[in-house]
Amino acid sequence: MELPKITIEGSGRHVHLSIEDLETLFGKGYQLTPKKWLSQPGQFASEERVKIVGPKGSFPSVSVLGPVRPATQVEISFTDARTLGITPPVRESGDIKGSAPIHIVGPKGEIDISEGVIVAKRHIHMTPEDAEKMGIKDKQIVKVKVGGERALIFDEVVARVSPKYATFMHIDFDEVNAISGVTEGEIIVD
Repeated sequence: MELPKITIEGSGRHVHLSIEDLETLFGKGYQLTPKKWLSQPGQFASEERVKIVGPKGSFPSVSVLGPVRPATQVEISFTDARTLGITPPVRESGDIKGSAPIHIVGPKGEIDISEGVIVAKRHIHMTPEDAEKMGIKDKQIVKVKVGGERALIFDEVVARVSPKYATFMHIDFDEVNAISGVTEGEIIVD
């Protein structure tokens, strides 16, 4: 039996801002400027960049994704975390309670967030139609098999099903580097 295939995309370090934090960093009434539309409907990489600063290091030009969110969140890899000197948990996007703190610098101001830095749990955004075809439910944990010279199986991949999504798997750049250019995997449902 042929396994269902999924396109894999890498997600680099980025920041999601609340409207309040956007205005503190960029100025009152400021709005993000879309630069590149992403695979998920309505989501974009903006022209805006911020600096994130940890106890041991910083990244000077981190992409801000839009649109604004209810709470500010920073998504990084474990390699990034070592550079910054922080220990973020692996979490689904939006689950920031008790996560790592960070200092964020914009052109008009700076903020300290006491929580909000995570390493994003590997996940698949899925349309309800695709999920039904594959026999997958929202929040179900699946595996994704990747071929190539360094074949591997990603375990603990959470399926996130919503009519607001397009069907793509997202992993961070540490994981992208492990599969050396492979952009498609096969979903294994236990």
